Amino acid sequence: MRLHGYRHCAATTRVRIALSLKGVETVSVTLRDPPCSPLMLATAPQGGLLPVLELPDGQVLRQSLAILEWLEEMWPSPPLLPPDPMTRARVRAFALALTADMEPLYSPRVLERLRGTGASEGEAQLWGRRAIAEGLEACEALLDHGGEGPFCFGAEPGLADICLVPQLQEARRFGVALGFPRLLAAEAASLTLPAFQATQPEVIHAS
Repeated sequence: MRLHGYRHCAATTRVRIALSLKGVETVSVTLRDPPCSPLMLATAPQGGLLPVLELPDGQVLRQSLAILEWLEEMWPSPPLLPPDPMTRARVRAFALALTADMEPLYSPRVLERLRGTGASEGEAQLWGRRAIAEGLEACEALLDHGGEGPFCFGAEPGLADICLVPQLQEARRFGVALGFPRLLAAEAASLTLPAFQATQPEVIHAS
């Protein structure tokens, strides 16, 4: 399998983490920044959005959360979701709050459109910082009953942690003040694990 993605991209990073946790061997095709390669522009119907997971038979999977769900079905151990249905729903809600509610608001496409309306670079960055800060504040509240930890929802890392760690990296890149002790504690626990350490953007070399 080949994972096509960007070096500094939360969606790409969460797929890398999941692949590493699952022990799935993958060739990483790392691009520096958008726009992406002509190959991806030609094959991806969403304008070349990455990551894309290319399977050995030539099929491709798109959208990071869909890829993570596929990995969970194909390699159920170690699990990314807890066995209890209620907790599974809460984990999914947390992941979607990060990836569907918050992340699109500061995506490169949105910021570029803001600039296109006449917003200055400073105004675009302020928009991004506000979106991230508000999203993380909501996620901190979602972990009020997340369990004993040290991870987001218990004693083992899972989907919530896979989504959280890259978003906190993005928050730092935007200069967001991180006053979220529960989120930071889960991140710290995650970053003690090789699967998280080896997939961080600073250790991924762009090809």
